[in-house]
Parts: sequence; structure tokens; C-alpha cells
Amino acid sequence: MKVEAILEGKGERVVTVTPHTSIRVAIGRMMREHIGAVAISQDDRTALGMLSERDVVRGLAMHGDAVFDMTAEDLMARAMATCARGDSLQDVMAKMTKTRMRYLPVLENGRLCGIVSIGDVVRSRLLEAKRETIILRDAYLATH
Repeated sequence: MKVEAILEGKGERVVTVTPHTSIRVAIGRMMREHIGAVAISQDDRTALGMLSERDVVRGLAMHGDAVFDMTAEDLMARAMATCARGDSLQDVMAKMTKTRMRYLPVLENGRLCGIVSIGDVVRSRLLEAKRETIILRDAYLATH
């Protein structure tokens, strides 16, 4: 299975905030959208970084309440791994494991066209395993 299959199921909408968005506003946006990360973008097309719940928690641990006076740019992960529509889920899982990132921006010709989360990948793999189980069961039953 490929990344494009995930995007077909969940859509290509990407929630972004600008680098100068306050952490308070970014957190509120994640809460309203029921997501765990936002892409940081100046133009909604290019990803400058990612801001995740984990980044906010680290910010709280390091800066205390002062984190709420900071901006997305202050806490975002700048060195981010990315993936493409044609990447296999195995490659995406390996990249997420290696980089310890749970959210990967999907880029097409350098343009932001989606975000894949670890939850998306796990859900897809479980569906794939279920399909394989059904096929194997049906094949077994057909021979017995």
C-alpha cells in the first residue's frame, strides 16, 4: 500500500499555521481540528516545519508558562522527514521509526499536499492485514 491510498481515504486537506502564530493559537487550532500536529507554512504550499503536541510538551518542560508567549517558529521541528504519494507504507514506517516523528508532510514537487500520521499508517496496515487474513481463510476453505 502507498501513501496515496491514505490520502484518498482521509483527504488532502492540510492544517497550517504561520511561523509567527502564537503557541496558544496553534494549540487551539489543533484542538478544534482534532489533530496532533500542524504544518508551519508561510503560504499554505510549502512546509517550513511541523509543530506537534510533543513539541508543545517539550516547550512546557523547558520554558514553563512562558511557552504561551512563544511562536510556532520557536518550537517547531525544522529538520523534518517528508514523504511522497508514491512512497510505500513500509518506507514511511521506517522513516517515522528512524526519525521518531509521528507526522510526515507529504510533498509533491516540493508542494505540501497532505500529512500522514502514525495513526493513519497503523490503521492502513491493520486493514491490509485484515484483507490478507480474509483472502487466506477463503483460500483455505476453498481447498478443504
